[in-house]
Amino acid sequence: MKKKRLWVLLGSIGLISVLALPIMSGCSPAQPGVYKIGLTQFATHPAADAGRQGFIDALADAGFVEGENVAYDYLNPEGDATAELTIAQKFVSEKVDLIFSFGSRISMQCVNAAEGTDIPVVFCAITDPVAAELVSDWDHPGENVTGTSDMIEMDSSVALILDIVPGVKKLGTVYNAGEPNSLVLNDELKEVCLPLGIEVVEATVSTSADVLVAAQSLVGRRVDAIWVGTDNTVVSGLEALIKVCEDNMIPFFPSDGPSIERGGIACLGFDYYDVGYQTGEMAVRILKGTPASQIPVELGKKFSYTMNTKAAERYGVTIPQAILDKALTIYEE
Repeated sequence: MKKKRLWVLLGSIGLISVLALPIMSGCSPAQPGVYKIGLTQFATHPAADAGRQGFIDALADAGFVEGENVAYDYLNPEGDATAELTIAQKFVSEKVDLIFSFGSRISMQCVNAAEGTDIPVVFCAITDPVAAELVSDWDHPGENVTGTSDMIEMDSSVALILDIVPGVKKLGTVYNAGEPNSLVLNDELKEVCLPLGIEVVEATVSTSADVLVAAQSLVGRRVDAIWVGTDNTVVSGLEALIKVCEDNMIPFFPSDGPSIERGGIACLGFDYYDVGYQTGEMAVRILKGTPASQIPVELGKKFSYTMNTKAAERYGVTIPQAILDKALTIYEE
């Protein structure tokens, strides 16, 4: 059973395969007075799905309602780089009024494809959009691009791990070394851990299929706990990592609520529905006439603790009551 002090009902929109792009338009060409918006994300994923729905709901609450004055074209590349490029080019060739993108690589494709056009790109939950080369500056993004960041509070994240598993000396982490946002987070993790006397033990992956082997390598290196950031590649293969952690009684700490529900212990992070909704509010300003280049990149506004007591039991740890009392969401099975 899940206990939650604030409930959010997530709707859904149909998933469209990218296996046959020439025949798969999510909507017919928009009629006069109807905004056509391209929606895309790196893959089917709980956080990305929630962010997309939050975006749609924010537009609807502002009067931009699907079937009335908005038509959405939702295309999902499912992590395929070639499909990402095709989707970005398709949105631009069809001259959509705005593009929403979730995930750094797909966002980069959309930004590159839209360069030199008047099509705004609004990205969602990109940890460091400057490092990802989406914008030149947070406050003055330039071009026709803006969006939201899910930058983690690393000090608080490491402190949470130590509150639940005192005495950690070797902290394992898995990430995609080809993901700029993950490199930023990994550097921050090492910076925070160094004065605490914690050694960060790294394992890198290129695809989600690599996660199992990477996790097993950390077992052999005798880590005391494993932490992962908001790395799309790792989170897409999270079940393999969770199984390795459970089989070897290694406490596992991801960085987003959906990953806690899947079997992580605890995190201080974002509800990605909220981040998507915030991104949608920025898109509303653009649709009403404000240039995207004049809207600073925004950090997600709502941090909250999410915890899973049953998962903690499977790793052989108990979450102190004082820590549980901080949680907005607690999963109990």
